[in-house]
Amino acid sequence: MRTNLIEDARQSIHSLLSAFNPELNGAVETPRNPENGDFSATHAMSSAKKLGRKPRDLADEIAAGLDLSGTRFSSCEVAGPGFLNFRLADAWYGDVLAAVAESGEDYGSVDEGGGRRVMVEFVSANPTGPMTIGNARGGVLGDVLATVLQRAGYDVRREFYVNDAGNQVELFGKSIDARYMQLVLGEDAVEFPENGYHGDDIRELAGEVFAERGDSLAALSEDARARYFVEYALPRNIALMEEHLRRYRIVYDEWFRESGLHDSGYVAETVRLMTDAGLTYEADGALWLDNKSLGAEKDEVLLRANGFYTYYAVDIAYHRNKFEVRGFDRVINVLGADHHGHTIRFQKTMTAPCFNLTPERLTFLIMQMVRLRRDGEVIKVSKRTGKAMSLNDLLDEISVDACRFFFNAKPDSHLEFDLGLAVRQDSENPVYYVQYAHARICSLISALASEGCAVPDTAEYGLLSSPPERELTAKLAALPEEITLAARELDPSRVNRYVIDLAAKFHKFYTECRIRGEADALRDARLKLADLTRRVIAISLSIIGVSAPEKM
Repeated sequence: MRTNLIEDARQSIHSLLSAFNPELNGAVETPRNPENGDFSATHAMSSAKKLGRKPRDLADEIAAGLDLSGTRFSSCEVAGPGFLNFRLADAWYGDVLAAVAESGEDYGSVDEGGGRRVMVEFVSANPTGPMTIGNARGGVLGDVLATVLQRAGYDVRREFYVNDAGNQVELFGKSIDARYMQLVLGEDAVEFPENGYHGDDIRELAGEVFAERGDSLAALSEDARARYFVEYALPRNIALMEEHLRRYRIVYDEWFRESGLHDSGYVAETVRLMTDAGLTYEADGALWLDNKSLGAEKDEVLLRANGFYTYYAVDIAYHRNKFEVRGFDRVINVLGADHHGHTIRFQKTMTAPCFNLTPERLTFLIMQMVRLRRDGEVIKVSKRTGKAMSLNDLLDEISVDACRFFFNAKPDSHLEFDLGLAVRQDSENPVYYVQYAHARICSLISALASEGCAVPDTAEYGLLSSPPERELTAKLAALPEEITLAARELDPSRVNRYVIDLAAKFHKFYTECRIRGEADALRDARLKLADLTRRVIAISLSIIGVSAPEKM
């Protein structure tokens, strides 16, 4: 059974109008005001000039000439300057509920992706310190987007890119070494490295080693100590990241290590490939990428005069690996707004002929900044630790459900995260509002079951004809379309907005349409509608990674 019934209805309207006159073309939209029908077509206005007609006159002719018998529609009315407003027939609503019931937990899934392989890379935080609030937002957006794409028929892999090589890791080791030697010789006796990592976590790591080894490492050379501290601390930090992300309900398919690109010679091979293609030149002792020739605003250093490859060169090799070695059809990277300029230049780089990539295969989802507030004040430190707020600190204060729901806001909008709102148990808190709708339905089903009225396997859906019942049913029908659009637009926040609206329509239905005390057939039909709504709320919350409680 086709479950994307809204898209099916739109296509039916296009077919009807094309059959009436093949020269008609236009858009089919959903009116904001239900009084204007279920769908509104602009074909008369879009085609009037070409056909030498006035839009309203053409619309009147079309409405009068359409034969809607046997279609999904009960009427077509003309409004305004020539809108064609279609109203769905009763049978369509029954088809929706039958589709939801038959599809089970797969309801909302579509075949937009056709099994194409997609990698979503997200968070990829530097393992030299704790994950930030920005990582918290990127984690949810990437994870929910991956789930949306899976629901849309793509073969999806989640990946965390581990920066375990390069300057930042070297500086990480030197920073711990400096703190360690300060414990051995005294803080004033050891100069801390310029641009070193100053976080309390560096002091804690140095303290752990000092507690275990005392001053025994002081006899080693500075380079040997730095290597030791990297080998000691980096695996601990990576394991801690993995633990915190699991707490956040994020599990990756792959933790890809930068060091593997260097060890395999893949970075060097990639740079040679660009050199052989005539895309590099030497200047000031370094090897440069002629990125301007590819349409970028500036050139990039690939190999420094000291013989070390730059992050830009490694990033090119990493993305080449995604496409050429692992065969992904598309790669989506979730990044903060501070990477915007880099993404524009990097996309130009990856379209170089030697990589044989079309621009649409590499996409960047850019998210805006997050600001935490409590009681109107900006929050920068954790109440528990007194340090800069990290992902794990936030999860100590706010439920995972609230964090995931709030952070899955529209990516291109700045997010003001109100910690006070996130813990409130009222309708102002959107996650509570949606979860309460689910729990309310579960309580209703349980209460009626105790009275001998179980949810029926099927019901007389034709009895559900009041406006609240029709609006709720139409909203259930919209989930497949929301999944399709969320996947196309790379906007997982559509699922949030959808389920909030679904909960609102259920609360209206529950208030205006009595279930207990009605005739058996109507009671069963309304109970079935409530149960199917429960199922779709649970599916929507599961996509966001939020629980659907049965009691609250």
